Amino acid sequence: MSAPRTSKVLYGGDYNPEQWPAEVWDADYAAFELARIDTLTLGVFTWSLLQPDEETYDFTALDAAVQRAVAEDRQIVLATATGAMPPWLGKNYPDANRTDFEGRRHVYGQRHNHCPSSPAFRRLATALADRIAERYAGTPGLVAWHVGNEYGGPDGSCYCENCAAGYREWLAERYGSLEALNEAWNTTFWSHRYTAWDQIEVPSALSEHWRGPNHTAFQGHTLDFRRFMSEALLRNFRDEKERIRAHDSGTPVTTNFMGTFRPIDYHRWSEHLDFATWDNYPPGRDKHVRMAFTHDLMRGLKDGEPFWVMEQTPTITASRDVNPVKRPGVLGLWSWQGIAHGADAMLYFQMRAARGACEKYHGAVLDHAGRTDSRPFREVARLGEELEQLGDAVIGARTPAKVALIVDWDNWWATEITDGFNRHVSYLATVLGYYDAVWQAGAQADVVPMTADLTGYDVVLAPQLHLLKGDIAERLHAVAERGGTVLTSFWAGRVDESTNAYLMDAPGPLAPTFGIRVEEIDSAEPGETNPVTMDLEAGPVDSDASLVMELIVPTGAETIGTYGADFYAGTPAVTRNTVGKGHAWYIGAGLEATGLRAVLLQVFGRHGLVGPYADVVDLEHAVRERQTGGRTERVHFLLHHGDREVQVPAHVDATDLLTGAAVRAGEPLTLDPTDVLVLLEV
Repeated sequence: MSAPRTSKVLYGGDYNPEQWPAEVWDADYAAFELARIDTLTLGVFTWSLLQPDEETYDFTALDAAVQRAVAEDRQIVLATATGAMPPWLGKNYPDANRTDFEGRRHVYGQRHNHCPSSPAFRRLATALADRIAERYAGTPGLVAWHVGNEYGGPDGSCYCENCAAGYREWLAERYGSLEALNEAWNTTFWSHRYTAWDQIEVPSALSEHWRGPNHTAFQGHTLDFRRFMSEALLRNFRDEKERIRAHDSGTPVTTNFMGTFRPIDYHRWSEHLDFATWDNYPPGRDKHVRMAFTHDLMRGLKDGEPFWVMEQTPTITASRDVNPVKRPGVLGLWSWQGIAHGADAMLYFQMRAARGACEKYHGAVLDHAGRTDSRPFREVARLGEELEQLGDAVIGARTPAKVALIVDWDNWWATEITDGFNRHVSYLATVLGYYDAVWQAGAQADVVPMTADLTGYDVVLAPQLHLLKGDIAERLHAVAERGGTVLTSFWAGRVDESTNAYLMDAPGPLAPTFGIRVEEIDSAEPGETNPVTMDLEAGPVDSDASLVMELIVPTGAETIGTYGADFYAGTPAVTRNTVGKGHAWYIGAGLEATGLRAVLLQVFGRHGLVGPYADVVDLEHAVRERQTGGRTERVHFLLHHGDREVQVPAHVDATDLLTGAAVRAGEPLTLDPTDVLVLLEV
């Protein structure tokens, strides 16, 4: 099952009418008409209303909200109401409250506060989901089920005894024997060899950790616990989905992810969601490249299928120290960017601003006064008009990507809990640096898991591939051998799935493909650099390297870039190995953006993948295509993120889907800041 196939990009968001008297509902729906709002998410945080105590269910408020949405002919995304548990649950069942990394059992409060292993929580949440699904299955306009909400919390973990017991059971199933576990965790180190399962404690500040969650004596232990916690939360989702399926076999079921959220391995979750959704709250202004990356990551969770943006804000967030407002035009620009990268729904949190509590100043379609003549509302309404004009032109359309960027949660966790390298290096920052070079080149890319089928890609990028799983080494080699290009970076090929080092020269099983061995690794403090000079096809390129500088010995690869300083001046920093008909690049240094972009421009140029506007700063080009009636329909999006007008030649004959105007290849296109063009190729 995949995302609902609708007649247009769905538009609306999280609506909480239970917070308001009936006369406010009338005003809300009048405003929704003005803004072309067609979809409402209902019931996300209504558990305490629907179940005021363990024995009582009262659906009066949700019945009224659903009935009004049906009467108003809205599409409905119906939540299971378990996004936050009610006070009576936390009070009556203390083990439903989480225990933190420091070993403190919390009392009821906030949200993201439940223990995923609590028998009481699992039983009661599942029972509520069952009641809701039984009552509302078949509701007219029900387009999707929304389980829970933003699973995770600050670190996504609970360290209580229920979780410890669940972890031991998980380990026994994973390893089968203590002998296998001891081998995987290398427990002969520091006299840690276990002789009974109940000797295993959760890795926390009270056991294996110091200076916080990233400093652990046994990386294999901590890595396994993170895997377990991700799957424990997934079990909560699966509990509720199972009850929905008992009453409704056809409506898609999902939950809203949080983009680049470290505690939960979304790849492990993806097969259990019928389609992916995520909440787009970028951490500040000028984050369009990061947003593009995250859209592509969400699309990659379901093998390139369209996803939804389940939440965004029309104006500001309310959860950060500094909460800047979206500048004029940015709401439309960022929303269109999501659609350009594969979103088939664009929804808001929230439809009306709350009266109190911590999100009362969070942006909303309707502010506290309910105004429809404000700038934010006018921009919401304008986007609603544009989405009606777009119709179904991109529904179900995919991205024709020939570039794959591998992202892996196990690598994210493993590199950042490992001693001996450079703790200033962020896995996500490294990956985003490579994606930035992809984006600047205008190449269409998929962000995929390590297990993805790579046969359809010309270029595969695998930065910081520290931990190797399965047959990834062989599959990367095959890409190069058939004529493609593969690329990896420093710290690659060091450890297996248990974080045990390969007893061979780095980069371990990747060495035959990349034609090098890494002899030493130098680390630098932030701000310290070593110049790197590269001899590329476009000419010499000078770049700085920071944080990591590996000392590379070629064993077949040619040297492309060399260091300019320190005792290893003149030695390789960047290499390229010929493998069959293709190439394998190794970047052993933390190259700055200029260097990465230069390398990837050459790589993409070899395969004809450089976009038509790669030389225009801050002009994004994205493509979606689908097969219709035996032919390919291709829609091009041009999104101007810069602060000055640009004029570029059209690269295809097309029809502007927002104006109906004909566009001819070669004719000038003028885009002001925040402008968007949606062009159907003809």
